[in-house]
Amino acid sequence: MTKVFIGGSRKIISLNPDIKARLDNIIEKGYAILIGDANGADKAVQKYLHENAYQNVQVFCMDQECRNNIGNWESTHITSPQSRKDFSYYSIKDAEMAKEAEYGFMLWEGKSNGTLNNMVNLLKANKKVLVYFLPQKAFFKLLTFSDLEKLLQECEKEAVQAFEEKLNLSQILKAEKQKQLQPGFHFV
Repeated sequence: MTKVFIGGSRKIISLNPDIKARLDNIIEKGYAILIGDANGADKAVQKYLHENAYQNVQVFCMDQECRNNIGNWESTHITSPQSRKDFSYYSIKDAEMAKEAEYGFMLWEGKSNGTLNNMVNLLKANKKVLVYFLPQKAFFKLLTFSDLEKLLQECEKEAVQAFEEKLNLSQILKAEKQKQLQPGFHFV
């Protein structure tokens, strides 16, 4: 069964018709949806899925606390040894969703470190990502890290600097590009 990791910024609290149309497509295909429990995009998507009585949803939460599970769907609780609820704490469950999914669908306003980190995790695992980029109200397909670099060129310079500080993004991009350039083994 195809699994789609849906995530996005906590600043995104409503879904426009373009996003809803893509969600409708996922629903029509019967794909399993993996989603987090955060306020913002997670909660808005959960609300839409619940309004459409979609049941093929799995909500990922940290430890025993599930902040949002609007449809009372199956929940997966990811444990963490750390008690401080910060970026690295919540990124553990996001990494698990990226690992389990075949595809990603991210709703991004061009500033969220967490959403960008999800894109990076999916691309590292050679998984396709569809990004709805709010500043342009447009979809971007990410198949490689070069595609991600093109998307980052559309972001504000201050945001890109923040990504560098938080995620060490230039090192990630450099390392991943090196991997893409390495020749594989070809047997005749």
